[in-house]
Amino acid sequence: MGSGDMARPDDQDFGLFGPGSVTWRIMGEPVMFVGGMRALLLQALHPRSMWGTAQNSELMDPHAAWARLGRTIEFVRVRTYGTLEEVERAGRRVRRMHAKLTGLDMRTGETFRIDDPENLLWVHMGEVDSYLDVARRAGVPLSRGDADRFVDEQRRAAAVVGLDPADVPASVAEMEEYYAQMRRRIFACKEARQGLLRMFNPSVPRQFLPLKLAAPALATLVVATLPRWARRMYGLPGLPTSDLAATLTLKGLYRTTQVVPEQWRYSPDAQRARRLTREYESAQDAWAIAS
Repeated sequence: MGSGDMARPDDQDFGLFGPGSVTWRIMGEPVMFVGGMRALLLQALHPRSMWGTAQNSELMDPHAAWARLGRTIEFVRVRTYGTLEEVERAGRRVRRMHAKLTGLDMRTGETFRIDDPENLLWVHMGEVDSYLDVARRAGVPLSRGDADRFVDEQRRAAAVVGLDPADVPASVAEMEEYYAQMRRRIFACKEARQGLLRMFNPSVPRQFLPLKLAAPALATLVVATLPRWARRMYGLPGLPTSDLAATLTLKGLYRTTQVVPEQWRYSPDAQRARRLTREYESAQDAWAIAS
């Protein structure tokens, strides 16, 4: 599974991560919702990734987009907290679906596979970078070593969609090098720009109307969390002041959620993960004292 594997108490099946993982420590935080939205905008900057998605899904259909978003959220939940069997079942379904799909390169007219490793890696790294960046800027306690461990742990998630973990960045430095290389090959295509605009004024089901009212403020924050070069690709200012404002807002959101009782702050999966992590840490402390 990689260098970040942890001991699994009583040989229980905790899935890809489990107690002691950085992934479990940060992914349940409510502020990670911003990271998920940021990932979508970052992923859209790879033209083939964007075209493949737009041509093969309900992304451009406002009436079906919410169902697709729900499926994506469920996949991330299972990948993070599910058992190995549940993760493999979800991954097999995604791999099988991707293997059947192709996209059309709007520049060259060339047909490409949706499961092309370059596309899969770009989508994967968009998630990893976004979750880690939002967590660190929000103030979730993470050392540099923790950040590297998170990137390394996520190589297990990359394997779920069909990537070879050996070909996936395993540290923050490797991730930064990856983006430095990819920036010469990406841009905001028409579909990506349309997606950005819809984030400010989404079509939502009636029961989610409050989200529509909050969308402009949330979208402004999400855009501001993007790297400066990504904002410029969308034709937006890439100013340091925007970075500072986004960081301060993220810190405020994170601190606000910390005063909410755990039973309301976290999902059932995240609550279970935190309980198991506390038990694991207590067992580790007891073992250290006994030895």
